[in-house]
Amino acid sequence: QVQLAESGGGSVQAGGSLTLSCAASVQAFHQDVMGWFRQAPGKERDFVAAISPSGRRATYADAGRFTISRDNARVVRLQMSSLKPEDTAVYYCAVGRGSTSDSVRRDSGQYDYWGQGTQVTVSS
Repeated sequence: QVQLAESGGGSVQAGGSLTLSCAASVQAFHQDVMGWFRQAPGKERDFVAAISPSGRRATYADAGRFTISRDNARVVRLQMSSLKPEDTAVYYCAVGRGSTSDSVRRDSGQYDYWGQGTQVTVSS
């Protein structure tokens, strides 16, 4: 069974930075697309970023402020800078299994497993 554990959420003032981490317990991590999504109160879950199994390719909803990365220790990170109050949401890590090395996925329906989420609150 795949388990994902997010950490690093918290409260920050506008303009600040946070780094979220997601530890994945998967056997074939090198074949998995990893993604970050977020859900604000009363809104749908939105795509934030995804990284290919190889780590060579990434895609973003809002390029420039966020950076996704992964390492061989089955950890995926989302570095967030210049945070805005509208970034306030619960952030979820997700795994999309059985991907080719440089593929990425932006649709939540393409992901197979989800973490419990970590709250990010940005105050003005």
